[in-house]
Amino acid sequence: MDSSGSSTDNKRTTRRMRSGAVALGGMGLLAAALVACGSSSEPDKRCADRATLDKLNTKECKSGGRGSYYYGGTVAKNKVSGGSFDKSAVTRGGIGGSHKSSSGG
Repeated sequence: MDSSGSSTDNKRTTRRMRSGAVALGGMGLLAAALVACGSSSEPDKRCADRATLDKLNTKECKSGGRGSYYYGGTVAKNKVSGGSFDKSAVTRGGIGGSHKSSSGG
């Protein structure tokens, strides 16, 4: 056997490890960016109809529209739930945090 074949294999392995390290470094930067964006104290908001809880186009929440901003919660089957129309009743916990709302009673 020729020892040069073994040397080539080692170089390939080193190259793969370097590219893997670059990919992992990039993932770390992405994670840091997401944490920075997710740490805002501003809760998620979406436009919704107060009576039907239907999710609406954002333009419906502009002046004269029939919608109001709904803070926090989720949207399922085009209906909002788990949040509140009262922004102060909802807090944002960032990544891994939870949305909380008051039950108004």
